[in-house]
Amino acid sequence: MTRTLDLGTPAEPTSPLPPRLARLMRPELPTLADEIIAEIRRAVPEYAGPLDGPYGQVLRAAVRQNLASFVDQVAGGPRAVHADGARRLGRYEAREGRSLDCLQAAYRIGGQVAWRRIMKVAPRHDISSAVMSRLADALFVYLDELAALSLDGYLEARTHPVAALDERRRRLLRTLLDGPAVPGPVLEEQAEAAAWPIPAQVTVVALRPGGRCARPALDADLLMDLDGPEPRLLFPGPLTAGRAAMLEAAFPGRRIAAGPAVAPAKAADGLRWARQALTLAAEGVITGGPLIRCDDHLVTLWLMADPGLLEQLAGRLLGVLEPMTPGQRDRLTETLRTWLVTRGTAAEIAGHLHIHPQTVRYRMRRIEQTLGDRLSDPEARFGIEAVLRAMELRGTG
Repeated sequence: MTRTLDLGTPAEPTSPLPPRLARLMRPELPTLADEIIAEIRRAVPEYAGPLDGPYGQVLRAAVRQNLASFVDQVAGGPRAVHADGARRLGRYEAREGRSLDCLQAAYRIGGQVAWRRIMKVAPRHDISSAVMSRLADALFVYLDELAALSLDGYLEARTHPVAALDERRRRLLRTLLDGPAVPGPVLEEQAEAAAWPIPAQVTVVALRPGGRCARPALDADLLMDLDGPEPRLLFPGPLTAGRAAMLEAAFPGRRIAAGPAVAPAKAADGLRWARQALTLAAEGVITGGPLIRCDDHLVTLWLMADPGLLEQLAGRLLGVLEPMTPGQRDRLTETLRTWLVTRGTAAEIAGHLHIHPQTVRYRMRRIEQTLGDRLSDPEARFGIEAVLRAMELRGTG
């Protein structure tokens, strides 16, 4: 049964607090906010997810804003809390399908951590016990106000079940894509709450931010988060012709990358490959229409996955070419790449490169003299071919 916060009847402070308290408190706020956030995430497992996720950002902003608002009240400012932030927390709890117990615990922990800091700082400034008592009353009244606003947001969200279902689906998407692997029963519970049967395979799609979105064209079985800085969606099964047409109709003219079909447990890999494909398309390495199919570019994605490692491998295998001029290096690597790909005769290679066979023979002698035993070592030869292919792709971009 869903429980809500027992707000009680808050008692107003009996007299104003000395404004100098605010001046003493403000320097403590940045580290106090970090301490409160860390303690909440440690003590309440539901809030232990990544801080750069949507709820982590809301939690961090709410703690900082609420602390600043409380100090403003101590300084004699208007009695106003950050109502939007508190209501947003309540709405999020409802859309996550939770009661307000977790949020109640978070408010309680925040008050305890803040009071510990006050008790640590106060003795340094000769704060009387009467002022400390009034400060405690003000703090607890403020927490009650936050709780009441969160309850308003919670009840508001409970009256919009469609929005709640959308939020549960976004939560399931985050579980599949952002966090560490979760136990099967937890994933199944989230999927049931989202009315989304877990399929054998999923396809993850990454999109460039901005641009048009014709939401009526989207299929009903998608998990979506299209409003963040890195829009993404996920649908059951592989990228069929029907799914491709749906994506192109929903995002006309917008650059889209669809990862390969993977098991749900590998959805994060699918997203990573799709985002990499978007980056390579922006660099000109991958070309084509607005819809990029990662299945068509798996070798390219593999070769370009780690530019730093590619540089290390190139330096180890081809570093002996560095003393040459750029023109000499380009001619030799072009000839070497053609030989590795075709394994043809001098005449055949010359035909590919539109040069004289004798030029090919001269270049191959230089290559053999420079690289030595590398060309007879299968592992080194494979590495050289991979490096040259990656260098060609990067040069195209």
